Amino acid sequence: MSITLRQLEIFIAVAETAQVTKASKKLFVTQSAVSMALAELENQLGGSLFDRHGRSLILNSRGRYLLPLAKDITCQVSSIENIMSERNDTLEGQLEIVASTTLGNYILPYLIGAFKRIHPKVHINLFVFGTKYAEQLVFEKKMDFGFLEGPLSKQEEILVRPWFKDELVILCGPTDPLAHNDVFDLKTDFKGKNWVMRERGSGTDTIVRQKIGCYIDELNVVMEMGHPEPIKRAVESGAGIACLSALCICREVENGWLKSLKIEGLDMKRQLNIIQRRDFQMSDSHAEFLAFCDVMTICDEAGICLSSPWKLQSLLARHSALKK
Repeated sequence: MSITLRQLEIFIAVAETAQVTKASKKLFVTQSAVSMALAELENQLGGSLFDRHGRSLILNSRGRYLLPLAKDITCQVSSIENIMSERNDTLEGQLEIVASTTLGNYILPYLIGAFKRIHPKVHINLFVFGTKYAEQLVFEKKMDFGFLEGPLSKQEEILVRPWFKDELVILCGPTDPLAHNDVFDLKTDFKGKNWVMRERGSGTDTIVRQKIGCYIDELNVVMEMGHPEPIKRAVESGAGIACLSALCICREVENGWLKSLKIEGLDMKRQLNIIQRRDFQMSDSHAEFLAFCDVMTICDEAGICLSSPWKLQSLLARHSALKK
């Protein structure tokens, strides 16, 4: 019997989640189907691909060798399907897009890459700035759309389209005592902690300070940084704790480099929006891209975190099935 594409997809899901239960939820199949497919694959390849540690499945040397090959194969098959299904595609045009930091660095690149595989003749430029400046660029007609996470100025000329919601979470290093907890309690965990914050005026910083309210006077900020990446590295090294969007820490949490904690008793979700000028003349390529971005609305329901393009492919497959 030959190795099937489904077996490779299941293998990748188990490798990324380290559990049969989580992999089955991710792929929307039963646990028994995952276990059976994995057993068949290991039998066909003549040996195990994982080491069992309790309920967790950790890749062994054979599995680590197979993983990049499996991802490359599934990605190529997906590309072939997209290209062949759209072989008569004539959609053309150019899109000028601006996004605030979290969306521009962690969400839009995946979406643009997938969209370009389907519509290769559409040229997309993406610029990443702070929320206020990004909104101003749309207002001045220098950008077609803005994908923004922070508070907006509510100018009458700007049309705001709710997109999906993300959640701000506390993150700490793996050796921090908080890493043993499941939630962050403001009453007991806040005091005495060093904080690494986004720069003043950023969308994330503004919302964090609004949410923690009466605890603001106890906020001991030891660093301010202009991008999530150095903040994550600082937290990982033990410089302090931080509060960032769950969208930007997916890989670190999956690999155990950081621990994320939801804040107990406090709603830390925020609405993400797409903006455009009300008088903007939308082309077919603009409309098609906006419709394509609707796939992210599933994240509200499933809490899917995009740590790889293969997760987006799974999300696109589910979105396509729901539309039928």
